[in-house]
Amino acid sequence: MKFGISYSTPFFGVDPEQLLGFARDVEECGFESLYLPEHVALHPGAKIGDVALPPSLPFADPLACLSFIAAGTSRILLGTGVLLLPYHHPVTLAKRLATIDVLSGGRMRLLTVGVGALAGEANAVGVDFATRGRRADEAIDVLRALWAGDESGVGFEGEFYCFDDVCVYPKPLAELPIHVGGSSSAAARRAGVRGDGFFPGGRLTAEERRRQLSIARAAAVSVGRDPGLLEYTRWGSLDMSVEDVEALASEGVTRVVVSPGTAEVGRRRDEMGAFASRFGLG
Repeated sequence: MKFGISYSTPFFGVDPEQLLGFARDVEECGFESLYLPEHVALHPGAKIGDVALPPSLPFADPLACLSFIAAGTSRILLGTGVLLLPYHHPVTLAKRLATIDVLSGGRMRLLTVGVGALAGEANAVGVDFATRGRRADEAIDVLRALWAGDESGVGFEGEFYCFDDVCVYPKPLAELPIHVGGSSSAAARRAGVRGDGFFPGGRLTAEERRRQLSIARAAAVSVGRDPGLLEYTRWGSLDMSVEDVEALASEGVTRVVVSPGTAEVGRRRDEMGAFASRFGLG
């Protein structure tokens, strides 16, 4: 089992010393990876399910934060949980992600993408909310094509993106995985057809989670991919027991991502250290 940890700028803040100190604690404790979430724009009254999102929440740009973290760490893998893919142009995103991978020494390994749940956020960036899933599918194909392309250029003709003879350098140091987040059946299918991993969120029952993993694996088979290569990441908590993790492993989970429940630095370090000790990290 691999263990990652998430840093939420709305909860922990955007102070640079706090962010870098957290990342160094994560690395010192032996966690595999560090994730950051994204919202591009909020608005008054924004809610996901029954959770209200005050418009002043400081969702910092996750890729800028990961670049900053990369400069102050040496080992931890860098992830997003999740990057809202339909709200980024894939040509410019391909360059940003590859640049982070190069500057970090090949650690931009856990890009996790989603499609967003706020229509107002889509409207703010000029995206038709109803098309965001198709846009995400196409964007994944564009990213992969650009990273694989050479000096002769890459062409693409789709519903949303169309170009000829495009070259994007630098290239990632190795093939850059794309994980798919989301709680819907569409997200599960996207993970199976296009993703290197599946990271479902949401308040799903155990049976719903089993069904969605089956959807992802079946979708992989339907396009000739090996479902056994699909990584399966789930949210956990810092107080979870060895038995809790063993239960997740029995469901096929390959990575657990947790987050401290306190912003107080000393208590946070204690929580992280206790978890690392319990699971033999470091």
